[in-house]
Amino acid sequence: MPLTVDIVTVEKTVLHEEGIDEVIAPGIEGQLAVLPQHAAFMTMLAPGELVLKRGNEEHPFAVTGGFFEVLDNRVVVLADAAERAEEIDVQRAEQARERARLAIERRESIEDLAAAQAALQRALIRLRIAELRRRRRPDRPA
Repeated sequence: MPLTVDIVTVEKTVLHEEGIDEVIAPGIEGQLAVLPQHAAFMTMLAPGELVLKRGNEEHPFAVTGGFFEVLDNRVVVLADAAERAEEIDVQRAEQARERARLAIERRESIEDLAAAQAALQRALIRLRIAELRRRRRPDRPA
């Protein structure tokens, strides 16, 4: 019995998909993989790459944290933000990285620094996942 996966953010349902063979996620204590018939659990997500596998196909997503739950062959990802790899706008992510870098340089408070570092981390994750997608599928633009 394959997995059913839901990826949800505050703004929208990013994905509802049945027939998934494996989910690989960035847990806060390290990478985790879920196969059908996995024991129930819930954990926090770290920012990183979430990958859904069906047969030989991989479907990567950029996630910026949240929660991850497994129960009865269903995986629910409650993400702070989630974006399909093919939807990542590399130019926009590069611009966000540069804005965050500049904000870190001119920070005026510890709160400014924390916000700028979080923005930089999000931009770097998006860029890394876009690059991974480009390498996996060199015949298609990222």
